[in-house]
Order: sequence, then C-alpha cells, then structure tokens
Amino acid sequence: MPKRIIYTDLKLKMQEQTFIYSKETYAINGAAMEVHSTLGPGFLESVYQEALEIELAKRNIPFVSQQKLQIQYKGIQLHQYFIADLVCYDKIIVELKAVSSILPEHQAQIINYLHATNLKMGILFNFGEDSLYFKRFPNYLPLSHNL
Repeated sequence: MPKRIIYTDLKLKMQEQTFIYSKETYAINGAAMEVHSTLGPGFLESVYQEALEIELAKRNIPFVSQQKLQIQYKGIQLHQYFIADLVCYDKIIVELKAVSSILPEHQAQIINYLHATNLKMGILFNFGEDSLYFKRFPNYLPLSHNL
C-alpha cells in the first residue's frame, strides 16, 4: 500500500522545489516573526538586530552578525566591502530595516550585495510596518554575469 502524503509534507516539498534554501529561509522568517510579534514596530534597526540575534541563537540557526563581505568587480576583489546585517548558514544575506515602508533602493541594495558576493539568497525584513515585511531575493546569475 502506498504511503499517504500529508498535505504539509507535500507543501514543504513543493516549496523546496520552488525556492532555494527554503528550509533555511523558513527558519529565519520564523525567528523574525517572533521578534516582530514581541516588539512590534517603532524601534531602531539596532534593537531588532539584537533581538533577532537572540532569537536565531535560541533556535540554533547559525549566523554571523555585521559580517564584512568582499565585493568583486569583473573577477577582481575590491578594497571596498559592505557589512551585512547578518549572514545565516554561511550562505544567506539578511538585511534588516525599520522604516515606514520599503523603497526600491532597499531592494536594490540587497540585490547588489548578492550580485557582488555571488551568494545565492538574500532576505529583506522590515520591522517598521504593522505587519512584518519579508521578501526573498534569489540570485540565479553567475558571477561572470554580474557587475
């Protein structure tokens, strides 16, 4: 007799096929949702960052805070770098905002970070809205195509 597939298992399997690092982004999102539901909007970005670091550690999600990431231009490493709010699982850039609404330049920032570092996933959170803003940014472009 064939094994019955539970709806949640099927849904998770579909997400895995649709999104890269779906389990990891799901875990990070859950931690951010907990922070937002506890603190609500209105604090500075640094408050949300510290609270999210606590929540990530509590959930055993590996992360590095304020990690310097080198930027490449046509295969050459620049002296300039950017500091990511968080890098989780050594492969996902997490950018935090605490603004009234996300602007195109906030999205462009994380897209540029992904292209410059060749990491494959970025997540942008905005804790400044009544509901937590969350958006994934997959980077499917090879480094040679970037910048």
